[in-house]
Parts: sequence; C-alpha cells; structure tokens
Amino acid sequence: DIRNTNRTTGAMLSGEISKRYGEDGLPEDTIRLFFKGTAGQSFGAFGAPGISFYLEGDANDYLGKGLSGAKIIVVPPKDASFKPEENIIVGNTLLYGATEGEVFIRGVAGERFCVRNSGVFAVVEGLGDHGCEYMTGGRVVVIGKTGRNFAAGMSGGIAYVYDKEGDFKSRCNLGMVELGEVILKKDSETIYTLLEKHVKYTESTVAKAILRDWDEELKKFVRVMPLEYKRVLEKVEIETIKIAEEETSDG
Repeated sequence: DIRNTNRTTGAMLSGEISKRYGEDGLPEDTIRLFFKGTAGQSFGAFGAPGISFYLEGDANDYLGKGLSGAKIIVVPPKDASFKPEENIIVGNTLLYGATEGEVFIRGVAGERFCVRNSGVFAVVEGLGDHGCEYMTGGRVVVIGKTGRNFAAGMSGGIAYVYDKEGDFKSRCNLGMVELGEVILKKDSETIYTLLEKHVKYTESTVAKAILRDWDEELKKFVRVMPLEYKRVLEKVEIETIKIAEEETSDG
C-alpha cells in the first residue's frame, strides 16, 4: 500500500543500486515493486536500471523525475468505474529531467508532461497544457487529447500524437517543430512497439483498438519533430552512408 505522504518512493533504492553497480545498474526487471493507492510526489524519482515500478491507483506531481533507466507503469484501480482515457490519474511535471527508461500510463496526465525529458520512451492516454516542453530527447506517444502549447521549446526527441479529431495543430507550438505524417518505417515501428508494450503492461483498451486496425489508425498519428533535431539526424544519416560507401569501395 502507498499513500500521498510517501514521497520520492524508490530513490534510496536507486541510489544503492548506483553505488554498487554504477550507471549500468541491473538487468531489466531484476527488482519489481508493486504498489496500490495514491503515490506522493516524485514517485520513482531517479529510478535506476533494473527496477520496475507498478502502481495501481494514481500519483501526484513529478512522477519519474530524473528517471535513469527504470520502468514505471501506472494503471487505475481494477474496480474503477471511470474510463481511464477520460480521467487524470497522474499529476503535473512528469519525467522532469529524465534521461533513460520507459513509462506507460493508462490514463491522462496533467500539465508539463515530459518537460526536459532527454531520453525516456513514454506512452500516455492524454495530457494537459505544455506537453513535451523543453524536451531534448526520447520518444513520446500520446493516444489521446493534448492541451495547449504542446512542444514549446522542444529541441530534441520525437513525439507521436494520435490526432483522431484532426485539430492537434491548433494546440501545438510550432516555433521550433514541424508536424508531419508518419510515413517512415522506423517511426511506425517505434509507435507499434510502444503500443504493444502499453497493452502488455496496462491492458489499455485504447491501444488495443488502435493496434486492431493498425493500417488505418496509423494515418491519424502526427509526428512532432524539432527542426534542428531533424537536421542533425539527416546529417548523421548522410555521414553514415558516406562511410559505408567508402568502406565498400576500399574493400
């Protein structure tokens, strides 16, 4: 059981793992922690590789702050009468400054989801204003409505938003990003893989419905890509091709 007075749950454990095993931590799912109730602020903060946090209930702000390789899964109570995709179950400023790991949330997040995220892969079923604010890395899949000012100051990483109503553009800050269709195989594979994991860990009915009619539902996703980040990726890809060609000619 967990209550909202239990803050930074898992941080001391992560510190101990880092002391003993360094930044590589432990193999995936070495330590699995199961909680039920309402988690206090900073649940799973600084989570080290090898820990998996499972929470049945809801959580306050700063979940996954500084996440460093752990996995966090949040689902509503099994006897809940509400639809998860229509209700907030985690608070504001999630994954602030997170660098590595995975997060799967069956429900809606508050404001500033993934602010300053620099490496975490996450799935959420909707979020409030300022999503992916100042994000510098990682991948985010949103299978629900977003609030206003999405991607403000976003300089890295990629977000994929399920734009079922076709009105996402009006809620996105286009100052540093461009919107596009999901046409590259690597993008569609990323979304599909993350949604498969989301179903596995949370039994999300929204994700299940998307995967069931994948070819059609994929067309409703919008890729949010920072302009400078795109240029860097293109440059790296060109350099990689050049190196490969040189090695082939030398051989």
